[in-house]
Amino acid sequence: MSARTTQVEIIVFKIIENEIRFLLLKRNERKGDFWQPVTGGVEGEESLLQTVKRELQEETGIKEYSRIIDNVHYFEFNSEGYSLLKEHVFGVEVPPDTKIELSSEHTEMRWCLLDESLALLKYDSNRTAFKKLSSLLTISK
Repeated sequence: MSARTTQVEIIVFKIIENEIRFLLLKRNERKGDFWQPVTGGVEGEESLLQTVKRELQEETGIKEYSRIIDNVHYFEFNSEGYSLLKEHVFGVEVPPDTKIELSSEHTEMRWCLLDESLALLKYDSNRTAFKKLSSLLTISK
């Protein structure tokens, strides 16, 4: 396995009756048993956008979306088994009736308002990204 250096965080959201709902996935026990957005590593020569589309489909079955918002947030961190990881955060809006098909990486999914999302997320870096995306969406309504 080659050393991963770059990954994406994909905050999937939908807007229902002027409320933004964010998709959270619960990782299986082997992968930590915590709530998070869609995440995944860049493979080979993939662009960040190609990685977003692939990971979105692999982890949720989502192929159709309304828009992708890039440059939501960026951070770096040290992760077990990897050296420094660079994480690029994207927002992906999906239609309200989007069906989710979980991969084996996850055991549960939940659509949450921002406050519930912030309470469930394990990492501060994820919480910061959700707040940034939420403020972008509030401004652009």
